[in-house]
Amino acid sequence: MTRRTRAGLLLCLTLGIGATACSSDKKAASTTVPPTTAAAVTTAATAATTATTAAPPDTSAPADTAGAPTTGGESDASGKIGFITKFPVDFYDTMVDAAKAWNKDHSNVELVFAQGSSGTDDEGEISAIESMVTQGVKAIVITPTSPNVQDALQKAVDKGIKVILVDNDIPGWDGKTALVATDNLAGGVLAGKFMATQLKPGDTVAVLKGVAGAPSLEDRVTGFLTGLGDGFKIVATLPTDCDQTKGLNAAQDILTANPDVTAIYGACGPPILGAIQAISDAGKTVKTVGFDAGPDEVKAIVAGDELASVAQFPAKMGEFGAQAALDAISGKTVEPNIDTGTAIVTKDNAGDFGG
Repeated sequence: MTRRTRAGLLLCLTLGIGATACSSDKKAASTTVPPTTAAAVTTAATAATTATTAAPPDTSAPADTAGAPTTGGESDASGKIGFITKFPVDFYDTMVDAAKAWNKDHSNVELVFAQGSSGTDDEGEISAIESMVTQGVKAIVITPTSPNVQDALQKAVDKGIKVILVDNDIPGWDGKTALVATDNLAGGVLAGKFMATQLKPGDTVAVLKGVAGAPSLEDRVTGFLTGLGDGFKIVATLPTDCDQTKGLNAAQDILTANPDVTAIYGACGPPILGAIQAISDAGKTVKTVGFDAGPDEVKAIVAGDELASVAQFPAKMGEFGAQAALDAISGKTVEPNIDTGTAIVTKDNAGDFGG
């Protein structure tokens, strides 16, 4: 996933519609979320001329995603729903674009968006949650940075606000209405099994973790090691905060300490891109497998610099998350766990993922 430079907490107001109808479709209203930290604010007028195009459908996603809500048609419920994502990268931008596209067909809903500055920006997300509550939202859809945002979310729930967690769970917290996410453990197993087919017994493997303590990212590592199986030596396991520069630095350390390392696995997209750069700079050949299959990873796979990556479906997370929130405020039954699916992307099927 390509990092886009943005400073501070970005609280973005949008019209809640796709670019194709941005200048003419006025069905979805919007309200500006007051900035709570230093932030860039996009007004409705600016959004009308700069809105991004909604992501194309995930045609390769599993057809039987578990608990997927029905997203077509209107509902009797109306009101404002907050949609909070971690930080500005392609993965979350795709998720937001899909929520905006969904909003086109649900004129009774007003979506208000906010975004943090990094994958560890707990403070930014807490400020966004508090702002959403002040704005009078009926539900909050959020990709939580960590369990540290639980107290702020519980305060929202205590006020009658429904909370839909997306992409990441907060284990043990029963205040959420539903979790809309990839089965990260299963995705990790998928990556591990694939990597095992590319190695021979005794080969050495290093692991670039995501954010230490983040349950979904830890599951990707646990799953990978399970899928990889025995017969290989793990020579390093380093955290990266899902940051490309930290992934580059960690990979450089790995290559210095283990110059003959056979393979590197990255639990999220940006760090494995950093690792690919480190490998290239060192003039070495190291097998790499990642997780996320963002645009830059897919390019690397096509170029032969990365063997594979586990694809998630952020567009489904955005669409299903918004629908689950609407169903919740409508009094409908919402499945507690909605799996949005995974797939392994290689050079053979990279064309299905934009390659």
